Amino acid sequence: MKIHYFQRYHEKENVATANTMLLLSRLYSFSSEKFFRLLKSEFFSDTFEPEIVFNLQEKSVESIPDATITQESFKIVVETKMSDWFYSTQLLKHLKSFSDEKYKVMITLAPVLMNLEKKKEFEKQLKEYNATQTYPVMHINTTFEELANAIQEVIDDRDYEMQEVLDDYLNYCYKDKLIIVSDSWKRMRVQLAGTTFVFNINESLYYDNIDRGFSAHDYLGLYKEKSVRAIGKIIAIITAVTTATGLEYKAELGDVTDERKQQIKRAIDDGKNYGYVLEATRYFFVDKFYETDFKKITPRAPRGSRVFDLTQILETEQLPETQEIAGLLASKTWS
Repeated sequence: MKIHYFQRYHEKENVATANTMLLLSRLYSFSSEKFFRLLKSEFFSDTFEPEIVFNLQEKSVESIPDATITQESFKIVVETKMSDWFYSTQLLKHLKSFSDEKYKVMITLAPVLMNLEKKKEFEKQLKEYNATQTYPVMHINTTFEELANAIQEVIDDRDYEMQEVLDDYLNYCYKDKLIIVSDSWKRMRVQLAGTTFVFNINESLYYDNIDRGFSAHDYLGLYKEKSVRAIGKIIAIITAVTTATGLEYKAELGDVTDERKQQIKRAIDDGKNYGYVLEATRYFFVDKFYETDFKKITPRAPRGSRVFDLTQILETEQLPETQEIAGLLASKTWS
């Protein structure tokens, strides 16, 4: 049985806030450097220096002490909702939570972004408030998914402990519907597939740990050697768990057929060649993997999985057939 880091089955708004704060605190405990990198990249400007700074011979107003140890003051206030149910009266009251901090951020967090008119109304009032302050308050409106994606960007594939924590947080978010999945038709999830790439192509499937969370997506991309090398449209998702009486199958999408059972058994046998023990695994079946060359132009492999909006990448409102998507992606790059 998997041990969960994040509580479930409580009053949703309170537990969503508690779990998100726990995620951030776990990131800080794991690596304060990566925690502050997240703050700088998502919430504060590049001039923000939250970490302790050690200086020698720093000149003050009337003297030059031998050394100083300083840290910029900052405060983040978070308001969480289960929908776009934010209202200006409450948010303006929250401004009293700040005092004389140099850097101030108010985060409004929900499964969806704020209604544009509602956001404009609040930020107009916030601008009037900031005109009376020495240090202004910045408003960041974000979603649970965007926050998780931002954390994914600052941790590495080798950060196994933090990856496991983030996976469980995502799993919690999907189960409690904190991540909206209605636009899965345009999403491509990219997974590392160097070792098993040939097998994945030949069998038209990809497998992953059953406890790993993921957002809904209709397309699967396989990454190898600095590029997404193949893309397929998902037609079935089946879990297979080893029990005392054999494999127990469950269809999350599509049907459990004899042919797919045989593919799963071949995957289990092939995985043994690389030391994989596929006892509780989720299998993604595609119609066919089509060759492409969607190059990553920045150093290093992606940190975990990446999800792309194909309509944005291809600059279209309607997606063509998978084979054509593969051809179009080959002329694009990403970072």
